Amino acid sequence: MEIGILTVPFGDKPLEAVAAFAGNSGFAALEVGVASGRSHIDVANFSPADADAVLALMQQHNLHITSLAAYVNVTDANPQAREQNIQNVSQAIEAAKLLGVDVVCANAGMPVPGKSKFETIEQDCVEVFPPLLDQAGQAGIKIALENWFETNLQGLEHWQWLFDVLPQENFGLNFDPSHLIWQGIDYIAAVHHFGERIFHTHAKDTEIREERLRWLGNQERGWWRYVIPGFGAISWGEYIGALRAVGYDGVLSIEHEDSAFGREEGFIAGRKYLEMLV
Repeated sequence: MEIGILTVPFGDKPLEAVAAFAGNSGFAALEVGVASGRSHIDVANFSPADADAVLALMQQHNLHITSLAAYVNVTDANPQAREQNIQNVSQAIEAAKLLGVDVVCANAGMPVPGKSKFETIEQDCVEVFPPLLDQAGQAGIKIALENWFETNLQGLEHWQWLFDVLPQENFGLNFDPSHLIWQGIDYIAAVHHFGERIFHTHAKDTEIREERLRWLGNQERGWWRYVIPGFGAISWGEYIGALRAVGYDGVLSIEHEDSAFGREEGFIAGRKYLEMLV
């Protein structure tokens, strides 16, 4: 396995600066944000010449790109916004093809107002994703959905239902255990059950404050927060072992949302911890 970073926290820096930091700090790979407003690659206007320049930059810093990350709401209730977001994912697929990147990370969309997550999956996701999966499949690209709890992929029953109604082999997960552990979901069992669907992973931990949980109850927030790997409740050795057991040997892409660390400081702390295990 290798350790990489999601570039989104560097939204105020160009890709050149992110690559220099990552390469100089001992990272192997980048998960490059391409969503509108959080983009390090303009996929709407991406050319073969642009791809050559990006690949040269990666080579310069001994990096490679594990995925393009288009985290947008593809089930937006506003038809115009939905179409624009679907187009963003489609353009990310075309850019990935030019770059020789075989994974595009996305999300499952948000529940449509007035519908449950299950209803959104069976009524909206089944319309949105097949054309994208066909486009990606023709290019040898997989679509990996991050299991962010606010999207339609919250609990494992949502995951199962999505893959039941959309069983395409190039449709899978950007597996993030941090969204499962605070819900009381067994993230190790989830790895074993959905192993063949894990195309990419996020390395993000969750701190759980038991005294706040007992005070607030599990229906409120404020008793958990996302932290750098090694500073929360995830058993990383066990988790990485489970990933290996199901045949995953890809990236652990650090997603930095830890307010206790500065941007660069947090990424480096995460790398130092994870490299002891991989």
